[in-house]
Amino acid sequence: MWKCPACGRIFKRKNQPHYCGDKPENVDDYIASFDEEIRRQLEMVRDAIRSAIPQAQETISWSMPTYRDRHNIIHFAAQKKHIGLYPGPAAVEHFAQELDAGGYSCSKGSIRIPYSDSLPLDLISRIAQWCYQTGNHA
Repeated sequence: MWKCPACGRIFKRKNQPHYCGDKPENVDDYIASFDEEIRRQLEMVRDAIRSAIPQAQETISWSMPTYRDRHNIIHFAAQKKHIGLYPGPAAVEHFAQELDAGGYSCSKGSIRIPYSDSLPLDLISRIAQWCYQTGNHA
């Protein structure tokens, strides 16, 4: 068992990734909990997704920003060295060629985008739209 020194939660695995502190009530609270540089990049991802699927409801699910319309469509979250984008396995498979070309690390249903001034906002928008239009969701 491992106890997080920051929030005191206990986990089975050492250094288990998790959200420390009180769970955010909304996406504004979530983004505000990070330092300025990460906040700026999270806002850029948020804007890209909201522009791509304006009809989706913005909420918090699993302690991360989530966009939904009857089902969860896509999530994103700040991690230590990257922004995690969680569109589900079908989206990762569908966009695999572009993700590989961009050098993004992926696993089943998740895409890791390193913090950078050149976030792939167009790709993020297209992934969100594809998830919404096809019904493939996170």
